[in-house]
Amino acid sequence: MFLRSLFLRPIILRTPLSMAASSLVLPSVSLKNLSFSASNRNGIRSFGLKTLGRSRVFMSASVGSQTLVDDALFVDYKPTCAFLFPGQGAQVVGMGKEAQSVAAAADLYKRANEILGYDLLELCTNGPKEKLDSTVVSQPAIYVTSLAAVEVLRSRDGGQEIIDSVDVTCGLSLGEYTALAFTGAFSFEDGLKLVKLRGEAMQDAADAARGGMVSVIGLDSEKVQQLCDAANEEVDEANKVEIANYLCTGNYAVSGGLKGIEAVEAKAKSFKARMTVRLAVAGAFHTRFMEPAVSRLEAALAATEITAPRIPVISNVDAQPHADPTTIKKILARQVTSPVQWETTVKTLLTRGLNMSYELGPGKVIAGIVKRMDRSAVVENIAA
Repeated sequence: MFLRSLFLRPIILRTPLSMAASSLVLPSVSLKNLSFSASNRNGIRSFGLKTLGRSRVFMSASVGSQTLVDDALFVDYKPTCAFLFPGQGAQVVGMGKEAQSVAAAADLYKRANEILGYDLLELCTNGPKEKLDSTVVSQPAIYVTSLAAVEVLRSRDGGQEIIDSVDVTCGLSLGEYTALAFTGAFSFEDGLKLVKLRGEAMQDAADAARGGMVSVIGLDSEKVQQLCDAANEEVDEANKVEIANYLCTGNYAVSGGLKGIEAVEAKAKSFKARMTVRLAVAGAFHTRFMEPAVSRLEAALAATEITAPRIPVISNVDAQPHADPTTIKKILARQVTSPVQWETTVKTLLTRGLNMSYELGPGKVIAGIVKRMDRSAVVENIAA
């Protein structure tokens, strides 16, 4: 998350850290085949579900009245075309204007107003910037605008065919919620309610502790970890720092207490960092400082209907796709305190055969990362 200040130099690709998700996979049960079909839930048009173009078989087991989906369903996914959704920091005053020429896209903003209780489109198109940049507004704004971009694409010649061809999706932090909505894992309204609560819970957690974030430019992750270790030797427990965003080699975000952030900035040159950039954020996101937000998210997720996504959605927590709704809920609750594994996600997609990507929503940072990791990669931006 927090894109604008995180991408400041050419990137050198390196092998990512290995990830594991075994702690979240449900125990094995007796399985049977369950065919999964897309539908419009609660009378709401689903994103990307107009036609599937391919059939999918889900391994499931019935326990009482509940159907459990095998979480390993997507483990051998082979991506060819991806939708990539931005996170907080991509917002810009003026976004949403193009969407107003497409009825289905414009309607999303109207439906959002009923949930949010304010005129989201007015803030997106006219600001003020300070309010749009706030955590509680920017997260819903990016979620709605990114899904509006899907509708803008759908309205173009050949747009529905592109949507039907997408076989994997992911999003940077907040963008994971957008990706799940696109796949039909939850409705637009339910996703927006979760995003609204997420922004409020993260803001409240930030207000409870003085924290911040800084982007370290020009070092690999091992060197950034050493820098964090050195800074932590000089501060108390309440000010310690850690890597919060593995964006890509040469560009990592560090979160923590303000004194720890200041220590990172002071020591960065001695570790041969090219520069540090303090991020204009409300707190130490994607660290233990966000722990107070977890219980609120868990309660909201428990009350939300989530179904298996129709295509793989790559998690920020472990860079793996998950199919089981219970596991997805656990992953989303953990996400706010876990570092974002974006570098591993993009690297994995590219090595598994991805050959076409679309970044949907405000900003072009994600597209830039993909292109620098593979100059031959084809990425198109779809704004709204």
